[in-house]
Amino acid sequence: MTDATTPNVAPGWYPDPAGSANPRWWDGTAWTEQLQQPYSADASAAALRAPEGTKAYTPWIWFVVFLPYVTLPFLFLIDFSSLITEDMLFDDTAAVRAQIAFFLSPGMVTLTVLSWLSIIGTIVFSWLDWRALKAAGVPRPFAWPWAFFSLAGYPVYAIGRAVVTKRRTGHGSGVLWATIIAFVVGFIVAIVWSVVITVQLTQTILQFSQYLS
Repeated sequence: MTDATTPNVAPGWYPDPAGSANPRWWDGTAWTEQLQQPYSADASAAALRAPEGTKAYTPWIWFVVFLPYVTLPFLFLIDFSSLITEDMLFDDTAAVRAQIAFFLSPGMVTLTVLSWLSIIGTIVFSWLDWRALKAAGVPRPFAWPWAFFSLAGYPVYAIGRAVVTKRRTGHGSGVLWATIIAFVVGFIVAIVWSVVITVQLTQTILQFSQYLS
């Protein structure tokens, strides 16, 4: 479709001299057969849809959802009342020794190690889940590096993954509901734990008050 009368114009999309509604590509010397297709939001959304029947769940996502909460029972193994001892009444350095003994106690060491292992595991399982979704044909699954927010205790990857996977496959909301339920249960356990600690410390302080009186 060369046109000897066409001036020397840079390559680009221009109104089609043949009269079609779509712009035609001018390669700098001649008109090509390539027509620009109009943008379609529906076509763009369809391009991000996973094939019909694509599984929205992987074994790894359930580890991501529940692994951060495996440390909760170990909170009740820590004796915070050990931070207050009778030696503090007579020795100024007793408080420092009590703090060191507290952080090196088996319960505290176990909780610390398990907490870091759960965080690392959450990040690794998020990557495995993301990789499995891509292999299953889910286009542009939720980015796994969001799992690093688990360092601050936020289940960002699980929530974002549930929303995006729902859009891509049409299902997958179970991850979102499981995350919400786990978070609520964890919150309740944390409240109970706080009450237990408060009671322990209050009883210890009352004992010392009676001793001083």
